[in-house]
Amino acid sequence: MIWLIGGLVLIGAGVVSAYLPRLRAHGERKRAAWATAKAAIAAAGVSRDACAADVPEARRLLAEAEALSGGPDAARTATELAERADTLWREARDG
Repeated sequence: MIWLIGGLVLIGAGVVSAYLPRLRAHGERKRAAWATAKAAIAAAGVSRDACAADVPEARRLLAEAEALSGGPDAARTATELAERADTLWREARDG
């Protein structure tokens, strides 16, 4: 009986030691991706405020980017949406 318990503890320790670094790496990727997304959303907000014209498509893209939540994939999508909105507002402002 003691061998069974010892074996289960050993297997459990092995599983934890294998997955803990992966969980930490995933968390770091998620934090980095959302930091990038938040910066892109902020930049789009600045472009929106600097643009006198109303650009409905850019407004929709920014709202969609702000509404997203989740993991790194959602953060990358939010970044892309915010960057497209930023580009639209810059083009409307410049030209």
